[in-house]
Order: sequence, then structure tokens, then C-alpha cells
Amino acid sequence: MTVKASPAGPRPSRAEAEAAVSTLIRWAGDDIAREGLIKTPERVVRSYEEFYAGYTQDPEEILRTTFEETEGYDEMVVLKDIAFQSHCEHHMVPIIGKAYVAYLPHNRVVGISKLVRVVEAYAKRLQIQEKMTAQIANAINDVLKPKGVAVVVDAAHQCMTTRGVHKTGVTMVTSTMLGAFREDPSTRREFLAIIGK
Repeated sequence: MTVKASPAGPRPSRAEAEAAVSTLIRWAGDDIAREGLIKTPERVVRSYEEFYAGYTQDPEEILRTTFEETEGYDEMVVLKDIAFQSHCEHHMVPIIGKAYVAYLPHNRVVGISKLVRVVEAYAKRLQIQEKMTAQIANAINDVLKPKGVAVVVDAAHQCMTTRGVHKTGVTMVTSTMLGAFREDPSTRREFLAIIGK
């Protein structure tokens, strides 16, 4: 994992991160020296490397390898049901859902795995769903310069299901429509019909 300085200053060391986890465990009222918790700070920091791997990834760089040999293909490209896990920036608990991404090519296309990687790069950061939805769409739009981009995200927020109002079975849906998807109602309707929304 590449270590980057944050806008707030140098990134804390692994030892400092593990000490912070130990402090939280003690604050919760448990004994950091007991058998089941001795390695927990180390495990938590390793899991955070995975949860927040998006901070070490450049979504625009992911999209830069494109293909121009499309035989004139200019119809919608849609990826459905991209499962993701993110974390709420307000409570640091999981946001679990699916993303739906579409674009209308203009002279070039991108490998579909790159679209999944862009979703992951933004999901694996502290997020709010509205911002993540816009970030995905804007990155695709800025790099590919397509005729249009559409992103829909449908997710459950554990900050609402496991704390606070404790309401399960509720999901939030957000969307960002750019270019033809915003300007042409029939294009937008076609995309929403394809993804079943």
C-alpha cells in the first residue's frame, strides 16, 4: 500500500494506527491484553488497508487505457449490479450496495473491468453516497469524453440500520446523469429500463 500524506499532514505510522485502535478498545471497556484482543489492533489496521484502498488509487488513471477499434459502435454500454462496500464518513460503518454504470461511447470504449475498478476506487474511501455517485460519473465523463454517462447507486447504510433509527430493509438510491442521459429523456428511460429501475 502506497503511503501518502493527507491534506491534514503526514500520515500516521502503522504503530500509531494500532495504538489508536488499542485506545478505542480500552475506551469501549475491554482489556486489550486479553487473549482474543491481543492481535486485534494489528488486524484492524490490516483491514483498514483493504477498506480504504481507494485512497491509493487514481480513478482517472484507471480509465486512460481505451480502445478505438469499435467498428462504429455508438450504442449504450451498461454494467449492472456492481457490488460494492464503502464506509460512511460520518460513522465509519459500512454502506453496502450495487452500482449501475452506463456511457454512450464517442469514438472509443474502455475495458469493462476498468469501470468496476473506478467504482471500487471511490467506494473504498470514507464516503457519502451522493458524492460517490457523482465522482464515478464525473471521472468517466472527464476521461472518456463520451456522449453521456449515467450512474445509479442503490445501497443500505448501516449507520441507519445498526444505530440511530435502527431501520432495516431501507435502501437509498442516488443517480447522476450527464450529457445525453440528462438531455434526452428517451436515453435516460432506456438506461433505467435496462437496469430495472
